Amino acid sequence: MKDKRTISRVLRYIKRYWVLIVCSIFFAAGTVALTLYVPVVTGDAVDLIVGKGNVDFTHLIKLLIRLVIVILVTSLMQWIMNSCNNRIVYNVVKDIRVDAFHKLGKLPFRYMDSRPHGEVVSRIIADVDQFSDGLIMGFTQFFTGAITILGTLAFMFSINFWIALVVVILTPLSLFIANFIAKRTYDLFREQSETRAEQTSLIDEMIGNQRVVKAYGREQDNVDRFNEINGRLEKTSLKATFFSSLVNPATRFVNSTIYAVVGIVGALTAITGGMSVGQLSSFLSYSSQYTKPFNEISGVITELQNALACAGRVFELIDEQEEVSDEDAPEVIEEFDGKVELNDVYFSYSEYKPLITGFDLKVEPGQRVAIVGPTGCGKTTLINLLMRFYDVNKGSISVSGKDIRDLKRKNLRSGYGMVLQDTWLQSGTVRENIRMGKPDATDEEIIEAAKAAHSHSFIMRLKDGYDTLIGEDGGNLSQGQKQLLCITRVMLCLPPMLILDEATSSIDTRTEIRIQKAFALMMKGRTSFIVAHRLSTIRSADVILVMKDGNIIEKGNHASLMAQGGFYSELYNSQFKQ
Repeated sequence: MKDKRTISRVLRYIKRYWVLIVCSIFFAAGTVALTLYVPVVTGDAVDLIVGKGNVDFTHLIKLLIRLVIVILVTSLMQWIMNSCNNRIVYNVVKDIRVDAFHKLGKLPFRYMDSRPHGEVVSRIIADVDQFSDGLIMGFTQFFTGAITILGTLAFMFSINFWIALVVVILTPLSLFIANFIAKRTYDLFREQSETRAEQTSLIDEMIGNQRVVKAYGREQDNVDRFNEINGRLEKTSLKATFFSSLVNPATRFVNSTIYAVVGIVGALTAITGGMSVGQLSSFLSYSSQYTKPFNEISGVITELQNALACAGRVFELIDEQEEVSDEDAPEVIEEFDGKVELNDVYFSYSEYKPLITGFDLKVEPGQRVAIVGPTGCGKTTLINLLMRFYDVNKGSISVSGKDIRDLKRKNLRSGYGMVLQDTWLQSGTVRENIRMGKPDATDEEIIEAAKAAHSHSFIMRLKDGYDTLIGEDGGNLSQGQKQLLCITRVMLCLPPMLILDEATSSIDTRTEIRIQKAFALMMKGRTSFIVAHRLSTIRSADVILVMKDGNIIEKGNHASLMAQGGFYSELYNSQFKQ
């Protein structure tokens, strides 16, 4: 059933290029017609050779010239047909990849957080490549094969009805064998594709975290893990290829038997005067051409089954449930006043493990709110909810008096500036990375923001300054330098609300003191949410929220919380014990 749904889906993509399909069918028909005409010419040439010294060379030379012309025209038409087929396949592959990549931008964070990134990459790259290989082979054989079968049948019936009938009766045997084996290889190829994705995911993890792997001496463990996955991939691939490769020799045996039967029956018919030797020669040639498509199609079945299994995995990604659409969001905030309210908020990543329950918070415009607490208490989760990376299970969050579920996500997020502990930089120049939040910023504004973020000096020490090209995720920049660029990015656009999640965690103490002064200037008059483990950095916050197990257990400024002698006081003092 899955196989049929996948085929139907592929056909819908192919249907967009019906003009190319019509051209392919036309040239396939021309190629087959001329190919089938060759045995006629060959048979006529054989009949011109009556015996020793009795050969009609005048007509024979004309037939040979005609044969050369037919072969040349056939080759040209076959080249055009293959070009059309390649265009169809690569356009279909392009469309599927575009749909899959666009889907990535519409998938909820829950999907991306619950799957290895390498597995998703494998679906869009490796699986689509495998699909294209199988589709090219299928297209190359399908039209010419179908027309060849019909054409050769017509010619064989015109020469001798009864021998042609024998061929038609015996042919379904090869189709039955091919279908029987093909049904049993689809699951094996799907397992092969899934194991390959697991392998890609492991390689992606190892490349992205090579320093950690080497620092902890995990090279051999990862090699063992890779070998285990590679071993499973080897076994699955061998099984899939072995069973599917049985198709070709089995159908070849049946088709060779058909050819032998035709040869014997045809020879006896020729002896009794039922047909000429030239007609027998043509009939044997047609018999061979008739069975050839079945041999070729059976050989392609391996690739087609692999292609369909890979296509099925890509379509699963494309069919994943998208983030709830906000195109019809009724509300728009033109100017954010910075007021944020959370009312009776409930949220959990898993229905079996509650995290935030009955959470209430009211933040006034311009307040600096620090969020502290032990690891796993819900600090980053709260940021995810404020930015609407995840929607609340129950309750509501409002910004500037409007429920964030009634806003477009783009509108909501334009009101925030984020600096996270995990930095992200794209391949491009330093200037392009800083300008990401404000594409129309001038060079003077970029330099001013860099100076405010204390990144100007290190940028100028780079080879080409602001025009220095950096690789994926910052290339050879240090973690601290990458974080300074992310801070500069926010400094440039200065939105009305700020989220600083361990924003100075990778910066040295001296630079941190200077950046804290810059942050103080930046946060002036702006609602700010500051997540910090180093409690010395949030002493000046207007409100400190102490979280534990998804709830606020203490609330106040630094002085009042220290005076209470509660959980915050213990956390703070634990960081300054001698």
